[in-house]
Amino acid sequence: MTRTSHRAWVWQGSANPAELKLVDKPMPVPAAGEVLVRNVAIGLNPVDWKVLGGDLVDWRPGHVPGVDGAGIVVAVGEGVATAWVGQRVAYHQSLQRDGSFAEYTVVQTRVLLCMPASVDWARAASLPCPALTAWLALEKLPRSCKNLLISGAGGSVAHHLIQLASRRNLQITVMSHPRHVQRLRALGAGQWLSGPLQGASEGEACFDAVIDTVNAQHAEWLAPSLRANGHLVCVQDRLSAPAVPPFTRTLSLHEVALGAAHRFGDDRTWRELVSAGESLLDELGAGQWAADAINEAPFEHLATHLAGLQNRTYTGKAIVRLDPV
Repeated sequence: MTRTSHRAWVWQGSANPAELKLVDKPMPVPAAGEVLVRNVAIGLNPVDWKVLGGDLVDWRPGHVPGVDGAGIVVAVGEGVATAWVGQRVAYHQSLQRDGSFAEYTVVQTRVLLCMPASVDWARAASLPCPALTAWLALEKLPRSCKNLLISGAGGSVAHHLIQLASRRNLQITVMSHPRHVQRLRALGAGQWLSGPLQGASEGEACFDAVIDTVNAQHAEWLAPSLRANGHLVCVQDRLSAPAVPPFTRTLSLHEVALGAAHRFGDDRTWRELVSAGESLLDELGAGQWAADAINEAPFEHLATHLAGLQNRTYTGKAIVRLDPV
């Protein structure tokens, strides 16, 4: 490569996405076990604005945010096969590393998802964080589960979770705003409940499992909906205490955090995640998987597009597009 610099959006210490700054940075160089990806599309996720407050990360000003991207491998580090160069890939990046909000990103080889030619860049970039989070959430449940409640079902994680649960032949009930009902039924949901809750559920204890994508309090409010020996899975936050007294309905509590796999996951963890992600990309390319509706903006508008995601000023999966390659 002949370029010595590239453009990147950097964090300056503000929790306001609109205050990210577009700057020129030196071209990153991949180390051993890493590749350099020339980003073509960037997926925006709620975590991308939630971490800007600084409570969840130890960033310094100048850090490049962003966890999801898709692009072409243009260089490899020591020990990485040169066959990677030219490969179309998607990825989920660690929050501890410079991320996808840039023209170029250094990524560990073990997290790369190979893209089939039939998948476009925007849809590939839309998939890693929400789809792999959904996969992890469902993996928490034993095969004995027969019915499932998904709350906060209007979001991207639930979009993929419903499809995964449907393939497991689970009876799926969703809780969401009414505007999502038709789409969720088309994905495989059977029953619908209005949400989110404003207090503890008073419904019958009829679900084998609840996967909540709202927050810890909302998950706790849903605990009365679980049968004895049921499973409560928190995708946002986690419960700090058991939702029911000991030795009553003996619920199992689970937490899901895809980002934690970068710090605590081993090679087996990532082989399983990559296998799951590539299978979904293959199905997406074959027309067997429903992608999120895309809401796209150019790279130069990334900060305002992320602010719009935070403030819910538009619908659809937020994607940022760079110049085509």
